[in-house]
Amino acid sequence: MRAIVVREFGGPEVLRLESVPSRSPGEGQVLVDVVYAGVNFTDTERRRGLSDRQLPWTPGIEAAGTVTAVGRDVPAPLLGRRVAVAGPHGEQSGTYAASVAVSVARIHPIPEELSFETAAAVTSQGLTAYHLIHTAGSVRAGQTVLVHAAAGGVGQLAVQLARLAGARVLGATSRAAKTDAIAAVGAEPVVLDTEGRWVDTVRRATGGKGVDLVLDSVGARTQAGSLASLAAFGHLVHYGSAGGPPKPVDPEALYDLSLKVSSYWLWTPHGEQRMAEAARAIFGLAIAGDLRAQVDAVYPLDQASEAHRRLESGASTGKLLLRMDQEV
Repeated sequence: MRAIVVREFGGPEVLRLESVPSRSPGEGQVLVDVVYAGVNFTDTERRRGLSDRQLPWTPGIEAAGTVTAVGRDVPAPLLGRRVAVAGPHGEQSGTYAASVAVSVARIHPIPEELSFETAAAVTSQGLTAYHLIHTAGSVRAGQTVLVHAAAGGVGQLAVQLARLAGARVLGATSRAAKTDAIAAVGAEPVVLDTEGRWVDTVRRATGGKGVDLVLDSVGARTQAGSLASLAAFGHLVHYGSAGGPPKPVDPEALYDLSLKVSSYWLWTPHGEQRMAEAARAIFGLAIAGDLRAQVDAVYPLDQASEAHRRLESGASTGKLLLRMDQEV
């Protein structure tokens, strides 16, 4: 079967299309024929060697497709089901392939009303956004939330989920050209300048109070400003480090406003029930039109390197997908 294989760490050019042996599901696994695979920033980090990944390796943590085989101890009725895949995170064989063997705990049934394309676009990033808002952030009506990289895949979904929870949302971006996309999903755009004056913009927008929650996927480049943007009892949640790893925080610096700093990772054990409930909520909102995933571009599998280049350039707005050979 066709799959992207990484045999050396490096730039997007190391993503090569190869013919590899077909996969079979192991115990507790299903085999999913992939229609679309999601492209995520974590894929680019691992491609560059920023993990303990062994080589060779097929990237991809997200997909949508159909179950075509089941392993031992897996219910036979799953055969033929349309499913979204949120994983595998720590395995060598990812979703940039014609098929993927994955634990049954990592799949979520796709309602018939939802297309494969939309399911692939909202699964991992939608689950991340959902748990940032409802699990890590515990957003309540009347609060104000600052979302960094608000024009990105997670960012756009987090903005919409915060708005649905009744919060006011400020959406940060380093590119003025993306402000329209941020406003379109319900946030008030804030353009980040290199001198950090954007913190003054946030303060003015909140009457000097600051925001209750900051969702920061950038890291080192925005950490100081994120902390300075918080109101009393505010909460900074780090969930990525696209701008470099954030620095350690001295608790002494948090006392004056009783601030909280935490982190969120989708692969933390949530429990199957909590993750299944989140997936059902995300899919239901997408079907109702209350949660919209903007697909920036869809690339054929053999152009995975181009998808990575676009993502790393910062030019994309919303979600990038890879399309397999299977018919939709």
